[in-house]
Amino acid sequence: MNFNRHSELIGKHAVLSASKYHWINYDLDRFRQIYRSMQAAQKGTELHDLAGKLIQHRIKLPNKKQTLNLYVNDAIGYRMTPEQPLMYSANWFGTADAISFHNGLLRIHDLKTGETEAKMYQLEIYAALYCLEYGEKPNKIDMELRIYQNNEVLVHNPDPEEIQAIINKGIAFDKEIERLKREED
Repeated sequence: MNFNRHSELIGKHAVLSASKYHWINYDLDRFRQIYRSMQAAQKGTELHDLAGKLIQHRIKLPNKKQTLNLYVNDAIGYRMTPEQPLMYSANWFGTADAISFHNGLLRIHDLKTGETEAKMYQLEIYAALYCLEYGEKPNKIDMELRIYQNNEVLVHNPDPEEIQAIINKGIAFDKEIERLKREED
């Protein structure tokens, strides 16, 4: 049998996917809700890509109190690097939306395009990863974490002890993952 190739579908995911089969149990109202959520997630991905390119090329947006404009313009103004991977190990890594370290101040900004209220935990984990990867002690630097969402900017200066606790837990869990992997062999 010569199967059809469908090369245009490689790397894409169907809305009515077999691997995400739960849709067969939805009524039309639930399906609409899920579909809108998927569309919002796709829009968020596209906005993150756009913001990263604007920051990378230092293209400011009009000075309006809109989430994307505030995020992009601040990141450019603070000379931040967009979409920066941070890594401790193959088990513990992530990508900060925008990050900089100048004059002893670690600055991490996160763009949130959804409506669900964001928490600072993600940014605190990025701060811990930064400290581990670049050999900084949380109590020896200043940190400012920001979430940009719903046309507002939430600012948080984390307690260095909280960042150290995340570091300690991350290291312990990373070691446990490696131990469990050895058990599997």
